[in-house]
Amino acid sequence: MKNISNNRATDKLIFALDVQSYKEALSWIDLLSGHVGMFKVGKELFTAFGPKIVDSIKEKNQKIFLDLKFHDIPNTVARAAQAAVKLGVDMFNIHASGGSKMIRETVLAVDDCAANLKIKKPVIVAVTVLTSLDDHDLNEIGFKKNADELVIDLARMAITAGASGVVASPRDIYALRNNLGNDFVIVTPGIRAGEKIKKADDQKRTLSAYEAIKAGADYIVVGRPISAAEKPLVACGQIIQEIAEGLAAR
Repeated sequence: MKNISNNRATDKLIFALDVQSYKEALSWIDLLSGHVGMFKVGKELFTAFGPKIVDSIKEKNQKIFLDLKFHDIPNTVARAAQAAVKLGVDMFNIHASGGSKMIRETVLAVDDCAANLKIKKPVIVAVTVLTSLDDHDLNEIGFKKNADELVIDLARMAITAGASGVVASPRDIYALRNNLGNDFVIVTPGIRAGEKIKKADDQKRTLSAYEAIKAGADYIVVGRPISAAEKPLVACGQIIQEIAEGLAAR
C-alpha cells in the first residue's frame, strides 16, 4: 500500500459553494480554507454576486473552479473563457455537447489570453453527461445513445479538440480510463457519503470518494456531504482520508 500525504489528498478535494447568500459563502470559505484544494463557484452564486465572490476566495489564496458550464456559439464561449482567465480562476468548464469547434476556439482563446497576461492557463474541463441524468432522461431529450456510450464519445471528442479533461459521473471513470487512457483530467461530482442526505438528492449516478479516486478521478467535487454534516470539518477530514486511501489503492 502506497503512503499518500494528506496534502496531496486535500489538493484533490473541491468544495461546492452551492449557497444562496454572500455571507454564507464567506463563512464556508473562512471555515474550509486550507482544508480543501479548491472552491467551486456555480451559476447560482456567480449570478448573484459575480466576480466579487471570486475575489473573496482569491483573497484567502485559495483556488477556484468556475462552474458555469459555458455552452453557446464558439465565439461567445471563447470570449467568456477569456473573461474567466482574467478573473484568475484555476479551472472552468464548458459543455462537450457544444461541439469540437466551440472547444477548439475556446482552448486557443484561453492559451492566447493566458500568454498575454503571463499567467498559468486554467484547466478546461468538458461536461459530458450531467450526473442528474440517466438513460431514461437522455432518451426523453432525444439522444439515441445510452449514458455510458455518450460519455465516452463526448469525452473523446472534447479531448481531441484540446480540452484538459472532462467532468463525468464517478460511475463513468473506469470506462473513461479504459477507453481513453490516463493523459487527461477527470473531475467528478456526484460524490456521496452516508444516508442522511439522500432524501433531497438529485444525483443519480454516484460513488464514494474512495471509490471515485481509486477508479481514476483526479478531482472530486463535494458539497452536501460536508455542508449538511453536523461537524463539517470532521466530514471534510473523513473525505480527505478516503481520497488518500483511494490514491494508495490505485
